[in-house]
Amino acid sequence: MMDPQTVEARVQMRVRQRAWSISLAELRRYPEVGALAGFLAVFLSFSIVAPHFLTPASLAGIMTIAAELGLVAIGVTLLMIAGEFDLSVGSVLGVSAMAFALMARAGIPHLIAFLGALGLAAAIGALNGWVVTRGRLPSFIVTLGSMMFWRGVLLAVTGGFPIAYEEKSLLMFALSGRLPGGFHASALWFLGVALIATLVLTRTPFGNAIFASGGNPQAARALGVEVARVKQIGFILTAVLAALAGIIQFSRFGSVDPLRGEGMELEAIAATVTGGTLLTGGYGSVMGTVLGALIVGMVRNGLVLAGAPAYWYRAFIGLVLVGAVIINLRIRRSG
Repeated sequence: MMDPQTVEARVQMRVRQRAWSISLAELRRYPEVGALAGFLAVFLSFSIVAPHFLTPASLAGIMTIAAELGLVAIGVTLLMIAGEFDLSVGSVLGVSAMAFALMARAGIPHLIAFLGALGLAAAIGALNGWVVTRGRLPSFIVTLGSMMFWRGVLLAVTGGFPIAYEEKSLLMFALSGRLPGGFHASALWFLGVALIATLVLTRTPFGNAIFASGGNPQAARALGVEVARVKQIGFILTAVLAALAGIIQFSRFGSVDPLRGEGMELEAIAATVTGGTLLTGGYGSVMGTVLGALIVGMVRNGLVLAGAPAYWYRAFIGLVLVGAVIINLRIRRSG
């Protein structure tokens, strides 16, 4: 016969194991878990192998990269949760920056130029959303065509040459001015937009509609959700945030070139997927995307500081993207 103390010890051990398994199951419900693990792994790796990675200048550079990419990625995240893609964000970023530059050079007040560029982006996003929802066409194809069209417009208008603008204004400083510590104002915009998007996604009926539209559109329609309207708003928001990132970049560099934003759509999707958002829609997190954007920023900055050739950046991002998809799917299925 087993000793009562031994029996009690085994029961307590099983209770602890059960509690541990429940806590792990709870953790799997959060999209940010995988992104946080990836963030810590990348941060610790580059802290060891890359000299000066932890210096204030390096951290400020990482945040600047993450902020400009993250603004685009937040819009992509909301749209992907709603079940759609937007591959035109890189071209919209470039076209919006060009529009702001041309209006500023023409003497139009910067605030009016800023609003005009955002309005142009909103119109592009609305057109993308209208074609997708009304034409019942795949957003991948529609926005791929939009990406190529607006990139062609950008090349045609600029003639293949950069557009420079040397004057500064209070608005341009507010968008991307250098703050104490070496950080740019874009970091504040990034964090502010991320906070607002998180609150909208998790605390409002519209956020619920976004999840429902991507998770089960038929059930969402049966419950009265205007799925087409939700998706169209998602396309508009995505384009506007891409335009904001483009104007911020222009304010920082003082110029825009015909290839501005090229490849940004792939980096934004990489940051979004790394942050835990599923490609199938209905599941994701803005805070996870923030971590994903920081991972991309750390990779870009860390590889340079580690002395790796620049072309390894794309290869590394590709590996991170595939790895994140595998990890997120495993976590989701095991939950």
